[in-house]
Amino acid sequence: MREAGKKNGAVFYLFQEGRNIGLTNKIRAYALKERGFDTVEANEALGLPAENRTYEMVGEMLEDLGVRSVELMTNNPDKIQAIEDMGIKVVHTIPAESKVNPYNKGYLYTKKSRMNHKLKSDELKEAKVHERNGTVSSQA
Repeated sequence: MREAGKKNGAVFYLFQEGRNIGLTNKIRAYALKERGFDTVEANEALGLPAENRTYEMVGEMLEDLGVRSVELMTNNPDKIQAIEDMGIKVVHTIPAESKVNPYNKGYLYTKKSRMNHKLKSDELKEAKVHERNGTVSSQA
């Protein structure tokens, strides 16, 4: 949020709970994650896509504002592609990094290794970790 404010930017919030699988399915996925599934595995076990968000609304809002190019804060290459596919030029990406800790390490590892998110932390390079508690289970 601070980054957007520095450059007269805007934040678009899309209500797409749990990668757009809905709150009920998100809770079901959490239950599977408690049993050792990662985010991708949990969604797939429920018969859902790993990622189900869409960004058409952002394209419409940007079009209404007359915006043809953006600096996009994201680590998600699919989001960049989706925005560009709508005819909006992504001139620069700003990483949305959070500090790795025992509670998010597994989730961030999954985002990096399974969903191709551009996360730079050295702490995510070598270890295969459980999302639930961030503990190392094996070397990758």
